[in-house]
Amino acid sequence: MRTPSGPFDRGHTDDLMTFLAASPTPYHAVATVAARLEKAGFRQVAETDAWDGEAGGKYVTRGGAIIAWYVPEGAAAHTPFRIVGGHTDSPNLRVKPQPDMGSQGWRQVAVEIYGGPLLNSWLDRDLGLAGRISLRDGTERLVDIDRPLLRVPQLAVHLDRSVTTEGLKLDKQRHMQPIWGLGNDVHEGDLLGFLEDEHGLARGSITGWDLMTYAVEAPSYLGRDKELVAGPRMDNLLSVHACTAALTEVTKRESLPYIPVLAAFDHEENGSQSDTGADGPLLGGVLERSVFARGGSYEDKARAFAGTVCLSSDTGHAVHPNYSERHDPTHHPRANGGPILKVNVNNRYATDGSGRAVFAAACEKAGVPFQSFVSNNAMPCGTTIGPITAARHGIKTVDIGTAILSMHSVRELCGADDPYLLANALTAFLEG
Repeated sequence: MRTPSGPFDRGHTDDLMTFLAASPTPYHAVATVAARLEKAGFRQVAETDAWDGEAGGKYVTRGGAIIAWYVPEGAAAHTPFRIVGGHTDSPNLRVKPQPDMGSQGWRQVAVEIYGGPLLNSWLDRDLGLAGRISLRDGTERLVDIDRPLLRVPQLAVHLDRSVTTEGLKLDKQRHMQPIWGLGNDVHEGDLLGFLEDEHGLARGSITGWDLMTYAVEAPSYLGRDKELVAGPRMDNLLSVHACTAALTEVTKRESLPYIPVLAAFDHEENGSQSDTGADGPLLGGVLERSVFARGGSYEDKARAFAGTVCLSSDTGHAVHPNYSERHDPTHHPRANGGPILKVNVNNRYATDGSGRAVFAAACEKAGVPFQSFVSNNAMPCGTTIGPITAARHGIKTVDIGTAILSMHSVRELCGADDPYLLANALTAFLEG
């Protein structure tokens, strides 16, 4: 990976769009990252096995989360880590335990709202269905119906004239249940039976499921000069893709002063409190076991953690041309202006002055410009895995990301050069 001096090579962004299309759910994102790590020479280790202290790349997966790390030759047990982190989940519509429902001759699928999606963006979209199923024999399988299968139809304007004057008002329970066919009997839907038939499984094979809908429209360049990219799940697979690219790139270096780590968590969109979320024990357990596998003691672990820095990478808000008053008047991040440094003095972001210096040094080394983001004082500020990581593990953490529009929409928008700039900054950071 190299920052070009002339026009940007869009190869990285092309690859991002491939990554987004291949990762309709957190489970698919983890599988996609794992395949890329394997290609780069990493090997998977099981949490239930004893770990060795050998040099090289390793990774652990758990549901929708993946932790990967690379131990350089000769790394001491107290060698600090450099972590790039993000999350694999995005707001969407997820299938309920009793999936089949219907009304007025329509077959429908019962869904629950996950996270905080812009509900109107899910209306009149062709939706596929993907996720993870558990089978009667104890195995699990990823499934993906990548074609128009479901749709949440919007009410015609003729039946609600007030929508043009008072705005669209959606009830999460009544208005967001997608249709997928015709039928008078609820049980005619039989979503699980449909999935079993689609994947060559015997009826009754599926005993558990984590299924979610997604828009099947492919990511694409946008604009006169194609300087923008529109696509799904940029929050936050754009960061996961950049983190993966950075980690695999630094493993080509002959020597590294730190142990580079990729941490991609699930459930950030609903608070991170799960065994695969940033507020769970997964990251700390992996880092501790890495120290101990290399013959380290508790003292070595404490020394390693004290010297560790994490970049928490998540998308942030580019200034919106139609709503510029909603942004801080002196901080207007722009598309293709480089990654953003996210600051909030009330610790909704973990960045402080010394963390800013670390990120500034990485961007300077990479030849990458960066921007600063703070929320308008009159607006509530979102948060990330950054403060959680800092507080839970005592690790210096810096919140960064990429400026986008339409955050939490079924289809978001970013500058076409920004993913590449972010990946280069992350690579320089991991190099030390």
